[in-house]
Amino acid sequence: MTTRHPTLITLPDELRSPRLVLRPYCATDAGQIFVAVDESRTHLRPWMAWVDSHTSVDDSRDWCARCAANWLLRADLTVGIFAVAGGRYLGCVSLHDPDWELRAFGIGYWLRASAIGRGYATEAVCMLVDLAFGSLAARRVELRCDARNGPSRQVAERVGFVLEGQLRNAFLAPDGQPADELVFALTPDDARLCPV
Repeated sequence: MTTRHPTLITLPDELRSPRLVLRPYCATDAGQIFVAVDESRTHLRPWMAWVDSHTSVDDSRDWCARCAANWLLRADLTVGIFAVAGGRYLGCVSLHDPDWELRAFGIGYWLRASAIGRGYATEAVCMLVDLAFGSLAARRVELRCDARNGPSRQVAERVGFVLEGQLRNAFLAPDGQPADELVFALTPDDARLCPV
């Protein structure tokens, strides 16, 4: 794999499990994305600073275009989570800030409010982690979350991420208050618990 030309790194068109399809965004996804964000504002607001500025389908279209551009440049690998049955948009999962030289990635995710509690986040994270450690030859995948975000912490633990530490007052939360951040990571030597 070349690190000099990340745009030449081969990525799959989609990842598929019996329940989920993960795939890059396209312009036609904007309507479904906006509906999912709109239904989930109260649920996402404590953790996602962008939610209140995402106010129209045009915001979703712009986001889809930016995700598609970053995918092509291999600058950020963001995919939508869709149900195999019916194609309903469930949320998003990303490999952020790739360091192609080290082969290290951050991972993030969110689900629409009506999709919570069914194991979709855990399954989608497992699928992207498997891609990272498989064909992308990752040496590290890092997951960071607000220390107060119990559901995100549970996803990390269910997948097998190792808690490396808690950073005190590490960032300003969407409410403007300093918040602690948990840092989890996986390396090739860690046992992953992916149920997929």
